Amino acid sequence: MMETIGQTAGQIWNYLNENGETSVAKMKKELDLKGNFAELGLGWLAREGKVEMSKKGTTTNVRLV
Repeated sequence: MMETIGQTAGQIWNYLNENGETSVAKMKKELDLKGNFAELGLGWLAREGKVEMSKKGTTTNVRLV
């Protein structure tokens, strides 16, 4: 499971590197991430200090630091 989470974190990092700040919902949809793997991958990246999240109304945005 840790390998899958790590791979998902890599996908997310690459997506954000190419697309810049985006909503978590849009990123999940475009990467076709199922279950809670998007959140797990984001947590991995956040723990490493590689992403920053912000809330605008009901939308959560994420970007690389």
